[in-house]
Amino acid sequence: SMNIPPGPFKIPTINDYVPEKLKPWIFIFILLVVQLSGGGIYLATLYETVGDKSLLREDVTMAGFASMVGMALVFAIMLCLKMRIPTKYALMVCGVAIISCNLIALEMNNLFILIMVCFLSGAFRMWATFECNSTIQLWITPTRNLPVFFAYVYLLVNGVILLGGATDMYVALLTNYKFVNYLVIGALLFVMLLVMLLFNSRRIMPNLPLFGIDWLGAILWGLIMLAINFIFIYFDYYDGFQAKEIQTGIVILFVLLALNIYRASFIRHPFIRLQTFMFKPVWHTLIIYLLIDVLIAPSHVYEHIYFEEILKFDTQHMIHVNIISWTGIVAGALFTWRFFAVKNKSFKSTFMIGLTALMAYEACMYFMIDATTTKELLALPLFLKNFGYVTIAVVLLSDLLRVPFPNFFEALSVQAMISAACGGAIGSAII
Repeated sequence: SMNIPPGPFKIPTINDYVPEKLKPWIFIFILLVVQLSGGGIYLATLYETVGDKSLLREDVTMAGFASMVGMALVFAIMLCLKMRIPTKYALMVCGVAIISCNLIALEMNNLFILIMVCFLSGAFRMWATFECNSTIQLWITPTRNLPVFFAYVYLLVNGVILLGGATDMYVALLTNYKFVNYLVIGALLFVMLLVMLLFNSRRIMPNLPLFGIDWLGAILWGLIMLAINFIFIYFDYYDGFQAKEIQTGIVILFVLLALNIYRASFIRHPFIRLQTFMFKPVWHTLIIYLLIDVLIAPSHVYEHIYFEEILKFDTQHMIHVNIISWTGIVAGALFTWRFFAVKNKSFKSTFMIGLTALMAYEACMYFMIDATTTKELLALPLFLKNFGYVTIAVVLLSDLLRVPFPNFFEALSVQAMISAACGGAIGSAII
């Protein structure tokens, strides 16, 4: 409940010689570049990366998920970062960090370092994303209608990830997958130049020191998510529970969990308070996301094999597949914006529409798949999958608004742990 200055929406962190109408669009441009910049590992060019770095497919997937782990952790401290560091410096730090991650990932074949680099890059990408989105929030929804804002966030982030996948494939097709990294580094350098020239270091928020952040707790949560991902991603490769590697992973996971829960029960400011897990919207959404991840796991496990090995789709066709999926994301975001955020329809009815779309995707794929299926026939299930997922995601994110404000950002972190960081690996392993 901060005092919002009366009068028209202004962005004081950009110098006054930039027209006020242009300022929000500068933030959206920065956001697009930040979202396109993966952590140095681009899952859209997975097979080229595997071939070049002589790593396993699981290794590259693990590194890709590590970037999501970094992203999930940052949610809990976002407000602290926003209050402590002016926008100009935050964006410069994130730019330098993401460029460094891309450069290291280009030349590095050591899996441990790749995972660390991707983890850091995910964290800095999320910080830059929040910095931009929180600055233009009142421009998007002057009444602070957060479901409207969430619909915009999903449209932008998921839409850019898919279109970015298409762009990455295109660049890799025309040249070599490493050029994707060069392209990203060039775009980020341009963004940093913009920030240096147009931004000032004015503060909008009160200056609060980064005090009382439980960094050890953050590291423990990060290791717990990496351990979960290791067990589920490598489960098949190492022949399941018989393998020493998986057994060790499970022991480490339980030791870390016990240690973290014990620490959080007595220290003053744990990274995520145990009380946060007790709120109904938090544990509800965790269970629902696990079910949703199982529902859409076939798209991670089988779709690529089906498209590339059986239907023999080349890169050009895969780009078209991504664009069909993108229309589903746009439709899902626009639908939740009108139906759920503006017309105030209930959580339950919006959620059921999203779930029905996911079920319809499963049914379509089940009855349509054979060796003669055309790309045109696949358009409907791909559209439905992305439409359903975005609709459900906006509803579940909006549901967290029932959590008291002091715990809200921690609740976001907990939800991201399943929805982004671990759910995909768990769902794929179960399927």
